[in-house]
Amino acid sequence: MNSQTAVTYKSLYKAAFISTILMLVIIPTQILVFVLTKIPATTIEWFSLFNENILIGFFHADFFILINNILISIIYLAFFHSLKEINKGVIQIGILLGLIGIAAYISSNKTFELLRLSQEYFSAQTDADKLILEAAGKASLLGWQGTAFDTYYVLNGIALFCISILMFKSSDFSKAAAVWGLLAAIFMIIPSTAGTIGLIFSLLSLIPWYVFSILFAKRFLSFSRTK
Repeated sequence: MNSQTAVTYKSLYKAAFISTILMLVIIPTQILVFVLTKIPATTIEWFSLFNENILIGFFHADFFILINNILISIIYLAFFHSLKEINKGVIQIGILLGLIGIAAYISSNKTFELLRLSQEYFSAQTDADKLILEAAGKASLLGWQGTAFDTYYVLNGIALFCISILMFKSSDFSKAAAVWGLLAAIFMIIPSTAGTIGLIFSLLSLIPWYVFSILFAKRFLSFSRTK
């Protein structure tokens, strides 16, 4: 990347650095909540969780992962300008697929639907109304980690492959960063919804992704200080 590009997009690299730091805070917090609190198993348990502790409900409903993905969209834009001189076509394909995946994820998230249904369920006056609301909640849960979620997962894995491959050819990023990014992409081949193996791969992907994020955050900070 030439110095003129770095200077032109200094504000973007700074935003990407800040976004990465926020993401690095959210990820372990999310894991800690998952470890310390029970994930609801039924629709009524989801309603009860939102009724008793909205914040924990937001964590389990992946609202903060949604925030993470919005932050990643900023990071993707920084990657585009960092790697476009290596192969503009490949990075365009990768970033486009990644952003489509993020849009699919945002549309799949049901945090506020579950919150609203929970509020209506506990204020319902009749059993018939509660049954209708429970059915609506079940439909929301079924749609949450369906086609849109799997699309998001796979497309972002492809985006990460494109980014990592180009990093190997870039003098702006270390080979170590490229390797960690590639490892994260490999573990994202199987969506987290694919049973036990999907869950294992999902958890394992967080390790290389976290290291990868620290490494590229340092570079974005460096780019933002270019004069």
